[in-house]
Amino acid sequence: MKAVILAGGLGTRLREETEFRPKPMVEIGGRPILWHIMKILSTQGINEFIICLGYKGDQIKDFFLNYEARTNDITVKIGANKSTIQHSSNNSENWSVTLVDTGVSTLTGARLYQVNKFIGTDRFLCTYGDGLANLQVNELLSFHKSHGKLATVTAVRPVSRFGSMQIDENDTVTEFIEKPIVEKWVNGGFFIFEPEIFNYLDSLTSLEKEPLEKLVRKGDLKSFKHEGFWQPMDTYRESKELNELWEKNQAPWKIW
Repeated sequence: MKAVILAGGLGTRLREETEFRPKPMVEIGGRPILWHIMKILSTQGINEFIICLGYKGDQIKDFFLNYEARTNDITVKIGANKSTIQHSSNNSENWSVTLVDTGVSTLTGARLYQVNKFIGTDRFLCTYGDGLANLQVNELLSFHKSHGKLATVTAVRPVSRFGSMQIDENDTVTEFIEKPIVEKWVNGGFFIFEPEIFNYLDSLTSLEKEPLEKLVRKGDLKSFKHEGFWQPMDTYRESKELNELWEKNQAPWKIW
């Protein structure tokens, strides 16, 4: 199964980092968050990736074009007998990565629409280039196969940015909970789509609007409830928190 990663957005809420690079290239532990997402999936058997590029997409192309040189020690001989020697390989990746320029201001559905020719006629996984989870892909896929509908979205309950309080009838605070889990489910990405999804897309659509809304009306969108770790990287604060987890060796998404 192939995976499509939507990696073209402007990342305006993470301006401290995205002024200089696209959000999927913001690093956690010295590697882009995009790499972490791909490792989560490849560890579970998905090694073919189609990445939808947009804002500063040339930096993502450069990362993969120079992947071996960036991630290993090398000696470069310059001159008439120029050559590059790779001293050791720190990589266990065996990836096929298709990089598609889908436009700077293109909406998510339109980005997906543009990569139809690279997907073929099989079902595929689709996710965003800024969210991490300790998701079990085999369970997600089994759930999708079991219901026979066109699409499955992974539903998650995020951690609140704010602490919550329990207050009794006398206005006394009886409990304070730091960063509780939000009760409502939200879209966590990690979709499974049948190829018929392209009948709902065009060059002007946002995936989260008309296409998913039409599927909802038809009863053709199911939710896979993920109770484990999930965290997007929308803000600088979230970027710091993810890096702190990595540095403490407490990163729940590191399943490799």
